[in-house]
Amino acid sequence: MIKLILLDVDGTLTDGGIYRGNNGEELKKFNVKDGYAIVNAQKLGIEFGIITGRESELVRTRANELNIKYLYQGISEKIVILDEIMRITGLQKEEIAYMGDDLNDIKIMKKLGFSGTPLDGANEVKIIADFISAKNGGEGAVREFIEAVLKKDNLFQKFLTNVK
Repeated sequence: MIKLILLDVDGTLTDGGIYRGNNGEELKKFNVKDGYAIVNAQKLGIEFGIITGRESELVRTRANELNIKYLYQGISEKIVILDEIMRITGLQKEEIAYMGDDLNDIKIMKKLGFSGTPLDGANEVKIIADFISAKNGGEGAVREFIEAVLKKDNLFQKFLTNVK
């Protein structure tokens, strides 16, 4: 049973674009459907974490809004952080799921019990993913992944009952 879902940001929680405002500030677009699924899956006891290669205050803000427990930014070797998270939580690889979209996600995806990628994920990632969303990154792919995890663990009906 999955107890922790880890997520990449750029290309997974977002569309992967880097947008700049008039003052040069970085902007990102998050999908409300992804956030809704995260919040409601947390009601079932599933925890969430983010491991991303870039550093962004927007990501910190979004993680706080969604009560995401683990946030690691500016990480080039995600597998090292996975080992730390497993040590901290005491979880086994079969209890952790991960969704990512690019080559830097492959090592972590291969190590865990369940992995997913958005429709527009890299072909090399699609080859190893247990689940490929019908949606692109930033367009509800994370929600579909969460629902796939819940269905795999026979929690989807409970998820639907608890949704408010």
